[in-house]
Amino acid sequence: MALSILHRASGIALATGLIVLLAFVMSLAAGPESYLRFSYAIASPLGQFALFGWSAAFFYHLSNGIRHLFWDAGYGFHKAQANRSSYIVLASTVTLTSLLWLVLL
Repeated sequence: MALSILHRASGIALATGLIVLLAFVMSLAAGPESYLRFSYAIASPLGQFALFGWSAAFFYHLSNGIRHLFWDAGYGFHKAQANRSSYIVLASTVTLTSLLWLVLL
């Protein structure tokens, strides 16, 4: 149940992150000065935290979406399988997010 709620929350986080992506594109279109202001904001600790959260939401939503594809195909409905797949989703989220940020830093 908790992963289902997190799936919805990560979808909301991804949609909210699209607003930041739109702000990035608009800053590019507005010129170098606007882009520089955006770059400073996104490079701040709060901006980096938001980007980290957005990437974690992306990888969680992706991993849990793959889990749902297996469920749609009729696999993984037994309680033990569902519990195991929930841990796999969480582990893949942590692993993929960590790998991305290790590469970026």
